[in-house]
Amino acid sequence: MKRVLGSVRARATLAASLVVAVALAAAGAAVLLSLWTNLSEQAGTEAERAAQKVATDIAAGQPYGNLSLDSDDQPVQVVDEAGKLVAVTEDLERISGTGVDRVTPQAPGAVNGDDDDDDAGDGDDDPREAGELGEASFSDGSATIDGDTADYRFAAVPVEVEGKGTLTVHAGAPLTAEQEAVSTALTVMLIGFPLLLAVVALVTWLVTRRALRPVEGIRGEMAAITASEDLTRRVPVPDTHDEVARLARTTNETLAALEQSVERQRRFVADASHELRSPIASLRTQLEVGAAHPELLDVAGAVEDTVRLQRLAADLLLLARLDAGERPADARFDLVALVRAQVAQRTGDRVAASVAADSVESLDVSGSRGQLARVLGNLLDNAQRHTRSSVSVSVRRAGEWALLEVADDGEGVPAGERERVFERFVRLDEARARDDGGAGLGLAIARDVAVRHGGALTVREAAVGGALFELRLPVA
Repeated sequence: MKRVLGSVRARATLAASLVVAVALAAAGAAVLLSLWTNLSEQAGTEAERAAQKVATDIAAGQPYGNLSLDSDDQPVQVVDEAGKLVAVTEDLERISGTGVDRVTPQAPGAVNGDDDDDDAGDGDDDPREAGELGEASFSDGSATIDGDTADYRFAAVPVEVEGKGTLTVHAGAPLTAEQEAVSTALTVMLIGFPLLLAVVALVTWLVTRRALRPVEGIRGEMAAITASEDLTRRVPVPDTHDEVARLARTTNETLAALEQSVERQRRFVADASHELRSPIASLRTQLEVGAAHPELLDVAGAVEDTVRLQRLAADLLLLARLDAGERPADARFDLVALVRAQVAQRTGDRVAASVAADSVESLDVSGSRGQLARVLGNLLDNAQRHTRSSVSVSVRRAGEWALLEVADDGEGVPAGERERVFERFVRLDEARARDDGGAGLGLAIARDVAVRHGGALTVREAAVGGALFELRLPVA
Protein backbone atom coordinates (compact mmCIF):
# COMPACT_ATOMS: atom_id res chain seq x y z
CA MET A 1 0.00 0.00 0.00
CA LYS A 2 2.80 2.37 0.91
CA ARG A 3 4.54 1.58 -2.37
CA VAL A 4 1.38 2.31 -4.36
CA LEU A 5 0.74 5.62 -2.59
CA GLY A 6 4.36 6.60 -3.12
CA SER A 7 4.21 6.15 -6.88
CA VAL A 8 4.07 9.05 -9.31
CA ARG A 9 0.85 7.65 -10.75
CA ALA A 10 -0.88 7.62 -7.36
CA ARG A 11 0.34 11.11 -6.46
CA ALA A 12 -0.78 12.50 -9.83
CA THR A 13 -4.20 10.88 -9.46
CA LEU A 14 -4.59 12.15 -5.90
CA ALA A 15 -3.49 15.66 -6.86
CA ALA A 16 -5.85 15.80 -9.85
CA SER A 17 -8.73 14.50 -7.73
CA LEU A 18 -8.07 17.05 -5.00
CA VAL A 19 -7.91 19.93 -7.48
CA VAL A 20 -11.13 18.84 -9.18
CA ALA A 21 -12.82 18.30 -5.78
CA VAL A 22 -11.92 21.80 -4.63
CA ALA A 23 -13.06 23.26 -7.96
CA LEU A 24 -16.34 21.35 -7.84
CA ALA A 25 -16.98 22.35 -4.22
CA ALA A 26 -16.34 26.00 -5.01
CA ALA A 27 -18.44 25.88 -8.18
CA GLY A 28 -21.25 24.01 -6.39
CA ALA A 29 -21.31 26.51 -3.55
CA ALA A 30 -21.38 29.37 -6.02
CA VAL A 31 -24.21 27.77 -8.00
CA LEU A 32 -26.27 27.08 -4.87
CA LEU A 33 -25.70 30.57 -3.55
CA SER A 34 -26.60 32.14 -6.88
CA LEU A 35 -29.68 29.93 -7.22
CA TRP A 36 -30.88 30.73 -3.71
CA THR A 37 -30.24 34.45 -4.19
CA ASN A 38 -32.14 34.59 -7.47
CA LEU A 39 -35.07 32.58 -6.17
CA SER A 40 -35.19 34.62 -2.96
CA GLU A 41 -35.26 37.81 -5.00
CA GLN A 42 -38.15 36.40 -7.02
CA ALA A 43 -40.01 35.55 -3.81
CA GLY A 44 -39.26 39.03 -2.49
CA THR A 45 -40.64 40.57 -5.67
CA GLU A 46 -43.78 38.46 -5.33
CA ALA A 47 -44.17 39.49 -1.65
CA GLU A 48 -43.61 43.13 -2.54
CA ARG A 49 -46.34 43.03 -5.20
CA ALA A 50 -48.76 41.49 -2.70
CA ALA A 51 -47.90 44.10 -0.05
CA GLN A 52 -48.16 46.95 -2.56
CA LYS A 53 -51.59 45.70 -3.69
CA VAL A 54 -52.89 45.78 -0.11
CA ALA A 55 -51.17 49.11 0.58
CA THR A 56 -52.70 50.58 -2.58
CA ASP A 57 -56.14 49.51 -1.42
CA ILE A 58 -55.51 51.11 1.98
CA ALA A 59 -54.23 54.28 0.33
CA ALA A 60 -57.39 54.33 -1.80
CA GLY A 61 -59.48 54.36 1.37
CA GLN A 62 -60.61 50.75 1.41
CA PRO A 63 -61.98 49.70 4.84
CA TYR A 64 -60.01 46.99 6.58
CA GLY A 65 -62.89 44.58 6.15
CA ASN A 66 -62.78 44.97 2.37
CA LEU A 67 -59.05 44.24 1.99
CA SER A 68 -58.08 41.12 0.02
CA LEU A 69 -56.22 39.18 2.76
CA ASP A 70 -57.58 35.69 2.20
CA SER A 71 -54.77 34.16 0.08
CA ASP A 72 -54.01 30.58 1.07
CA ASP A 73 -50.24 30.84 0.83
CA GLN A 74 -49.49 34.55 1.40
CA PRO A 75 -49.82 35.77 5.01
CA VAL A 76 -50.57 39.49 5.30
CA GLN A 77 -50.47 41.80 8.33
CA VAL A 78 -51.46 45.48 8.54
CA VAL A 79 -49.92 47.36 11.46
CA ASP A 80 -50.56 50.99 12.51
CA GLU A 81 -48.10 53.55 13.81
CA ALA A 82 -48.49 52.29 17.38
CA GLY A 83 -47.54 48.78 16.34
CA LYS A 84 -51.07 47.47 16.74
CA LEU A 85 -52.31 44.81 14.38
CA VAL A 86 -55.33 46.23 12.58
CA ALA A 87 -55.85 43.59 9.87
CA VAL A 88 -54.54 40.07 9.24
CA THR A 89 -54.99 37.11 6.89
CA GLU A 90 -57.72 34.72 7.94
CA ASP A 91 -56.58 31.34 9.35
CA LEU A 92 -53.11 32.75 10.20
CA GLU A 93 -52.08 30.82 13.32
CA ARG A 94 -48.46 31.85 13.81
CA ILE A 95 -45.96 34.25 12.20
CA SER A 96 -42.36 35.34 12.75
CA GLY A 97 -39.97 37.60 10.91
CA THR A 98 -42.24 40.62 10.56
CA GLY A 99 -41.66 42.09 13.99
CA VAL A 100 -45.33 41.56 14.94
CA ASP A 101 -46.07 38.12 16.27
CA ARG A 102 -49.79 38.69 16.93
CA VAL A 103 -52.31 37.07 14.63
CA THR A 104 -55.45 38.77 16.12
CA PRO A 105 -56.34 42.38 15.21
CA GLN A 106 -56.10 44.92 18.03
CA ALA A 107 -57.83 47.92 16.46
CA PRO A 108 -61.24 48.83 17.90
CA GLY A 109 -64.03 47.31 15.90
CA ALA A 110 -61.73 45.23 13.68
CA VAL A 111 -61.70 41.38 13.78
CA ASN A 112 -59.72 39.54 11.13
CA GLY A 113 -60.31 42.05 8.44
CA ASP A 114 -63.65 43.63 9.69
CA ASP A 115 -63.35 47.34 10.37
CA ASP A 116 -66.19 49.87 10.79
CA ASP A 117 -63.92 52.89 11.04
CA ASP A 118 -65.90 55.79 9.72
CA ASP A 119 -62.75 57.59 8.75
CA ALA A 120 -62.11 55.14 5.92
CA GLY A 121 -62.97 56.32 2.45
CA ASP A 122 -65.41 54.82 0.00
CA GLY A 123 -62.69 53.53 -2.33
CA ASP A 124 -63.30 56.02 -5.12
CA ASP A 125 -60.61 58.53 -4.20
CA ASP A 126 -57.32 58.80 -6.10
CA PRO A 127 -54.60 56.85 -4.20
CA ARG A 128 -52.08 59.63 -4.72
CA GLU A 129 -54.53 61.99 -2.97
CA ALA A 130 -55.62 59.53 -0.23
CA GLY A 131 -52.22 58.06 0.74
CA GLU A 132 -48.61 57.59 -0.30
CA LEU A 133 -46.62 54.28 -0.48
CA GLY A 134 -43.07 54.10 0.76
CA GLU A 135 -40.07 51.93 -0.16
CA ALA A 136 -40.36 48.24 0.65
CA SER A 137 -38.03 46.44 3.06
CA PHE A 138 -37.50 42.68 3.25
CA SER A 139 -36.99 40.01 5.90
CA ASP A 140 -37.17 36.23 6.21
CA GLY A 141 -39.37 34.30 8.60
CA SER A 142 -42.04 31.63 8.85
CA ALA A 143 -45.81 31.38 9.20
CA THR A 144 -48.47 28.79 9.92
CA ILE A 145 -51.68 29.06 7.90
CA ASP A 146 -54.49 26.63 8.59
CA GLY A 147 -52.05 24.15 10.13
CA ASP A 148 -49.41 24.37 7.34
CA THR A 149 -46.07 25.83 8.39
CA ALA A 150 -43.59 27.16 5.83
CA ASP A 151 -40.74 29.63 5.41
CA TYR A 152 -41.54 32.98 3.82
CA ARG A 153 -39.89 36.04 2.34
CA PHE A 154 -41.64 39.07 3.80
CA ALA A 155 -41.95 42.52 2.25
CA ALA A 156 -42.92 45.50 4.42
CA VAL A 157 -44.48 48.43 2.50
CA PRO A 158 -45.36 51.59 4.48
CA VAL A 159 -48.35 53.64 3.42
CA GLU A 160 -49.33 57.05 4.81
CA VAL A 161 -53.08 57.52 5.21
CA GLU A 162 -54.65 60.81 6.20
CA GLY A 163 -56.25 60.58 9.61
CA LYS A 164 -54.66 57.20 10.33
CA GLY A 165 -51.00 58.03 10.11
CA THR A 166 -48.48 55.58 8.60
CA LEU A 167 -49.59 51.99 8.29
CA THR A 168 -47.25 49.11 7.40
CA VAL A 169 -48.34 46.18 5.26
CA HIS A 170 -46.42 42.93 5.77
CA ALA A 171 -46.93 40.37 3.01
CA GLY A 172 -45.09 37.09 2.58
CA ALA A 173 -44.27 34.85 -0.39
CA PRO A 174 -43.51 31.17 0.33
CA LEU A 175 -39.93 29.88 -0.08
CA THR A 176 -41.02 26.28 -0.48
CA ALA A 177 -40.34 26.16 -4.22
CA GLU A 178 -36.98 27.86 -3.76
CA GLN A 179 -35.98 25.44 -1.01
CA GLU A 180 -37.03 22.49 -3.11
CA ALA A 181 -35.03 23.79 -6.08
CA VAL A 182 -31.90 24.29 -3.95
CA SER A 183 -32.42 20.91 -2.28
CA THR A 184 -32.76 19.22 -5.66
CA ALA A 185 -29.63 20.95 -6.97
CA LEU A 186 -27.74 19.95 -3.82
CA THR A 187 -28.88 16.34 -4.18
CA VAL A 188 -27.76 16.26 -7.80
CA MET A 189 -24.38 17.66 -6.80
CA LEU A 190 -23.95 15.20 -3.92
CA ILE A 191 -24.62 12.35 -6.31
CA GLY A 192 -22.96 13.71 -9.42
CA PHE A 193 -19.80 15.21 -7.95
CA PRO A 194 -18.49 11.93 -6.42
CA LEU A 195 -19.20 10.17 -9.71
CA LEU A 196 -17.38 12.92 -11.59
CA LEU A 197 -14.48 12.69 -9.15
CA ALA A 198 -14.33 8.93 -9.66
CA VAL A 199 -14.24 9.42 -13.44
CA VAL A 200 -11.48 12.03 -13.13
CA ALA A 201 -9.44 9.78 -10.85
CA LEU A 202 -9.88 6.77 -13.16
CA VAL A 203 -8.97 8.73 -16.30
CA THR A 204 -5.95 10.29 -14.58
CA TRP A 205 -4.82 6.87 -13.36
CA LEU A 206 -5.13 5.31 -16.84
CA VAL A 207 -3.54 8.25 -18.67
CA THR A 208 -0.68 8.44 -16.17
CA ARG A 209 -0.10 4.70 -16.42
CA ARG A 210 0.04 4.92 -20.19
CA ALA A 211 2.36 7.94 -20.04
CA LEU A 212 4.68 6.28 -17.51
CA ARG A 213 4.76 2.87 -19.19
CA PRO A 214 7.91 3.79 -21.19
CA VAL A 215 9.54 5.02 -17.96
CA GLU A 216 8.88 1.62 -16.38
CA GLY A 217 10.45 0.02 -19.43
CA ILE A 218 13.52 2.23 -19.05
CA ARG A 219 13.71 1.44 -15.35
CA GLY A 220 13.41 -2.30 -15.97
CA GLU A 221 16.13 -2.26 -18.63
CA MET A 222 18.43 -0.20 -16.41
CA ALA A 223 17.88 -2.72 -13.61
CA ALA A 224 18.76 -5.54 -15.99
CA ILE A 225 21.88 -3.71 -17.16
CA THR A 226 22.94 -3.16 -13.56
CA ALA A 227 22.39 -6.83 -12.72
CA SER A 228 24.16 -8.17 -15.80
CA GLU A 229 26.87 -5.44 -15.96
CA ASP A 230 26.41 -5.54 -19.73
CA LEU A 231 26.98 -1.99 -20.90
CA THR A 232 26.31 -2.89 -24.53
CA ARG A 233 22.57 -3.02 -23.85
CA ARG A 234 20.37 0.02 -24.38
CA VAL A 235 17.02 1.15 -23.00
CA PRO A 236 13.98 1.23 -25.32
CA VAL A 237 13.21 4.60 -26.90
CA PRO A 238 9.46 5.26 -27.29
CA ASP A 239 8.22 6.40 -30.67
CA THR A 240 7.24 9.83 -29.39
CA HIS A 241 8.77 13.29 -29.17
CA ASP A 242 8.11 14.00 -25.52
CA GLU A 243 10.25 14.23 -22.38
CA VAL A 244 10.26 10.44 -21.88
CA ALA A 245 11.74 9.87 -25.34
CA ARG A 246 14.40 12.48 -24.67
CA LEU A 247 15.13 10.81 -21.33
CA ALA A 248 15.58 7.45 -23.07
CA ARG A 249 17.92 8.92 -25.69
CA THR A 250 19.96 10.72 -23.04
CA THR A 251 20.15 7.51 -21.00
CA ASN A 252 21.44 5.62 -24.03
CA GLU A 253 24.01 8.32 -24.69
CA THR A 254 25.13 8.06 -21.06
CA LEU A 255 25.37 4.27 -21.35
CA ALA A 256 27.41 4.62 -24.54
CA ALA A 257 29.79 7.08 -22.88
CA LEU A 258 30.03 4.83 -19.83
CA GLU A 259 30.74 1.83 -22.03
CA GLN A 260 33.51 3.70 -23.82
CA SER A 261 34.94 4.90 -20.52
CA VAL A 262 34.95 1.40 -19.03
CA GLU A 263 36.45 -0.06 -22.18
CA ARG A 264 39.10 2.63 -22.25
CA GLN A 265 39.84 1.98 -18.59
CA ARG A 266 40.17 -1.74 -19.25
CA ARG A 267 42.55 -1.17 -22.14
CA PHE A 268 44.45 1.30 -20.01
CA VAL A 269 44.87 -1.19 -17.17
CA ALA A 270 45.85 -3.98 -19.58
CA ASP A 271 48.36 -1.80 -21.46
CA ALA A 272 49.76 -0.37 -18.23
CA SER A 273 50.26 -3.87 -16.83
CA HIS A 274 51.96 -4.94 -20.04
CA GLU A 275 54.21 -1.88 -20.12
CA LEU A 276 55.19 -2.27 -16.47
CA ARG A 277 55.91 -5.97 -16.84
CA SER A 278 58.82 -5.46 -19.22
CA PRO A 279 61.04 -3.08 -17.17
CA ILE A 280 60.21 -4.88 -13.93
CA ALA A 281 61.14 -8.26 -15.44
CA SER A 282 64.35 -6.84 -16.91
CA LEU A 283 65.29 -5.18 -13.64
CA ARG A 284 64.58 -8.35 -11.65
CA THR A 285 66.67 -10.44 -14.04
CA GLN A 286 69.63 -8.08 -13.75
CA LEU A 287 69.39 -8.02 -9.96
CA GLU A 288 69.14 -11.83 -9.75
CA VAL A 289 72.18 -12.19 -12.01
CA GLY A 290 74.02 -9.59 -9.95
CA ALA A 291 73.12 -11.39 -6.74
CA ALA A 292 74.54 -14.67 -8.10
CA HIS A 293 77.42 -13.16 -10.01
CA PRO A 294 78.29 -9.67 -8.80
CA GLU A 295 80.87 -9.28 -11.52
CA LEU A 296 78.14 -9.60 -14.17
CA LEU A 297 75.82 -6.95 -12.68
CA ASP A 298 74.87 -4.38 -15.36
CA VAL A 299 74.49 -1.31 -13.14
CA ALA A 300 73.90 1.03 -16.06
CA GLY A 301 71.14 -1.19 -17.44
CA ALA A 302 69.52 -1.49 -14.02
CA VAL A 303 69.57 2.27 -13.61
CA GLU A 304 68.12 2.72 -17.09
CA ASP A 305 65.30 0.28 -16.38
CA THR A 306 64.65 1.99 -13.04
CA VAL A 307 64.46 5.42 -14.69
CA ARG A 308 62.17 4.06 -17.37
CA LEU A 309 59.96 2.49 -14.73
CA GLN A 310 59.91 5.74 -12.78
CA ARG A 311 58.88 7.74 -15.85
CA LEU A 312 56.17 5.27 -16.74
CA ALA A 313 54.77 5.40 -13.19
CA ALA A 314 54.81 9.21 -13.31
CA ASP A 315 52.95 9.17 -16.65
CA LEU A 316 50.34 6.78 -15.33
CA LEU A 317 49.86 8.90 -12.21
CA LEU A 318 49.42 12.08 -14.27
CA LEU A 319 46.90 10.38 -16.56
CA ALA A 320 44.98 9.15 -13.52
CA ARG A 321 44.81 12.71 -12.15
CA LEU A 322 43.69 14.05 -15.52
CA ASP A 323 40.99 11.37 -15.82
CA ALA A 324 39.78 12.28 -12.33
CA GLY A 325 39.12 15.82 -13.56
CA GLU A 326 41.98 17.61 -11.83
CA ARG A 327 41.90 21.26 -12.81
CA PRO A 328 45.17 23.01 -13.65
CA ALA A 329 46.47 25.86 -11.55
CA ASP A 330 45.41 29.33 -12.65
CA ALA A 331 48.87 30.88 -12.76
CA ARG A 332 49.91 33.43 -15.37
CA PHE A 333 53.33 33.08 -17.00
CA ASP A 334 55.28 33.84 -20.18
CA LEU A 335 55.01 30.95 -22.65
CA VAL A 336 58.03 32.15 -24.65
CA ALA A 337 60.22 32.21 -21.56
CA LEU A 338 59.07 28.67 -20.72
CA VAL A 339 59.96 27.45 -24.22
CA ARG A 340 63.43 29.02 -24.13
CA ALA A 341 64.15 27.57 -20.71
CA GLN A 342 63.06 24.06 -21.71
CA VAL A 343 65.05 24.12 -24.94
CA ALA A 344 68.16 25.38 -23.12
CA GLN A 345 68.00 22.47 -20.63
CA ARG A 346 68.07 19.75 -23.31
CA THR A 347 71.82 19.55 -23.77
CA GLY A 348 71.90 15.77 -24.28
CA ASP A 349 69.51 15.55 -27.24
CA ARG A 350 70.60 13.76 -30.40
CA VAL A 351 69.59 16.81 -32.46
CA ALA A 352 69.70 20.21 -30.82
CA ALA A 353 66.36 21.99 -30.88
CA SER A 354 66.14 25.65 -31.81
CA VAL A 355 63.64 28.45 -31.24
CA ALA A 356 62.43 29.90 -34.53
CA ALA A 357 63.53 33.44 -35.30
CA ASP A 358 59.98 34.57 -36.09
CA SER A 359 58.72 33.70 -32.56
CA VAL A 360 57.25 36.51 -30.52
CA GLU A 361 59.28 37.99 -27.68
CA SER A 362 56.65 37.48 -25.00
CA LEU A 363 53.18 35.90 -24.75
CA ASP A 364 51.34 35.25 -21.50
CA VAL A 365 49.06 32.26 -20.89
CA SER A 366 47.31 30.91 -17.79
CA GLY A 367 47.47 27.44 -16.30
CA SER A 368 49.94 25.02 -14.79
CA ARG A 369 53.51 25.86 -15.76
CA GLY A 370 54.67 22.37 -14.78
CA GLN A 371 52.06 20.56 -16.87
CA LEU A 372 52.67 22.74 -19.95
CA ALA A 373 56.41 22.19 -19.53
CA ARG A 374 55.62 18.45 -19.53
CA VAL A 375 53.67 18.89 -22.78
CA LEU A 376 56.57 20.68 -24.44
CA GLY A 377 58.99 18.03 -23.18
CA ASN A 378 56.86 15.22 -24.59
CA LEU A 379 56.59 16.98 -27.97
CA LEU A 380 60.38 17.48 -28.07
CA ASP A 381 60.97 13.82 -27.08
CA ASN A 382 58.69 12.71 -29.90
CA ALA A 383 60.49 14.98 -32.37
CA GLN A 384 63.90 13.64 -31.27
CA ARG A 385 62.81 10.04 -31.96
CA HIS A 386 61.71 10.80 -35.53
CA THR A 387 63.77 13.73 -36.84
CA ARG A 388 66.71 13.42 -39.18
CA SER A 389 68.58 16.65 -38.69
CA SER A 390 66.48 19.47 -37.20
CA VAL A 391 63.92 20.25 -34.52
CA SER A 392 62.34 23.71 -34.46
CA VAL A 393 60.09 25.36 -31.85
CA SER A 394 58.12 28.52 -32.56
CA VAL A 395 55.63 30.62 -30.57
CA ARG A 396 53.26 33.07 -32.23
CA ARG A 397 49.90 34.71 -31.63
CA ALA A 398 46.76 34.20 -33.72
CA GLY A 399 43.96 36.43 -32.45
CA GLU A 400 43.09 35.31 -28.91
CA TRP A 401 45.19 32.16 -29.19
CA ALA A 402 48.80 31.38 -28.44
CA LEU A 403 50.29 28.85 -30.89
CA LEU A 404 53.27 26.71 -29.90
CA GLU A 405 54.60 24.61 -32.79
CA VAL A 406 57.20 21.82 -32.70
CA ALA A 407 58.41 20.68 -36.14
CA ASP A 408 60.87 18.02 -37.28
CA ASP A 409 62.13 16.81 -40.66
CA GLY A 410 61.40 13.11 -40.16
CA GLU A 411 58.96 10.91 -42.03
CA GLY A 412 55.93 12.67 -40.55
CA VAL A 413 52.59 11.18 -39.54
CA PRO A 414 50.34 9.66 -42.23
CA ALA A 415 47.06 11.52 -42.66
CA GLY A 416 45.03 8.48 -41.58
CA GLU A 417 46.96 8.14 -38.32
CA ARG A 418 46.95 11.77 -37.16
CA GLU A 419 44.25 11.18 -34.55
CA ARG A 420 45.35 7.71 -33.56
CA VAL A 421 48.78 8.92 -32.42
CA PHE A 422 47.09 10.70 -29.51
CA GLU A 423 45.58 7.47 -28.17
CA ARG A 424 47.23 5.88 -25.15
CA PHE A 425 49.90 3.17 -25.66
CA VAL A 426 49.84 3.69 -29.43
CA ARG A 427 53.10 3.42 -31.37
CA LEU A 428 52.88 3.67 -35.14
CA ASP A 429 56.20 1.86 -35.63
CA GLU A 430 55.47 -1.44 -33.90
CA ALA A 431 58.86 -2.84 -34.89
CA ARG A 432 60.61 -0.04 -33.02
CA ALA A 433 62.18 -1.11 -29.71
CA ARG A 434 60.29 0.03 -26.64
CA ASP A 435 63.43 1.52 -25.19
CA ASP A 436 63.65 3.83 -28.18
CA GLY A 437 59.95 4.41 -28.75
CA GLY A 438 58.68 4.83 -25.23
CA ALA A 439 55.39 3.53 -23.87
CA GLY A 440 53.13 5.54 -26.17
CA LEU A 441 51.79 7.87 -23.44
CA GLY A 442 53.60 11.13 -24.21
CA LEU A 443 51.25 12.47 -26.91
CA ALA A 444 48.17 11.23 -25.06
CA ILE A 445 49.27 13.13 -21.96
CA ALA A 446 50.08 16.22 -24.05
CA ARG A 447 46.60 16.31 -25.60
CA ASP A 448 44.80 15.74 -22.28
CA VAL A 449 46.74 18.59 -20.66
CA ALA A 450 46.00 20.86 -23.63
CA VAL A 451 42.26 20.14 -23.37
CA ARG A 452 42.31 20.73 -19.59
CA HIS A 453 43.81 24.18 -20.31
CA GLY A 454 41.02 25.07 -22.73
CA GLY A 455 43.16 24.45 -25.79
CA ALA A 456 43.89 21.75 -28.36
CA LEU A 457 46.78 19.72 -29.77
CA THR A 458 46.86 18.69 -33.44
CA VAL A 459 49.40 17.37 -35.93
CA ARG A 460 49.93 18.11 -39.59
CA GLU A 461 52.73 18.02 -42.14
CA ALA A 462 55.63 20.43 -41.55
CA ALA A 463 57.06 22.66 -44.25
CA VAL A 464 60.26 20.54 -44.29
CA GLY A 465 58.29 17.34 -44.77
CA GLY A 466 58.17 15.98 -41.23
CA ALA A 467 55.54 16.32 -38.51
CA LEU A 468 54.38 19.62 -37.04
CA PHE A 469 52.57 19.45 -33.69
CA GLU A 470 50.58 22.59 -32.89
CA LEU A 471 49.57 23.39 -29.29
CA ARG A 472 46.80 26.00 -29.15
CA LEU A 473 46.20 27.82 -25.82
CA PRO A 474 44.00 30.81 -24.95
CA VAL A 475 45.95 34.02 -24.34
CA ALA A 476 45.80 35.20 -20.74
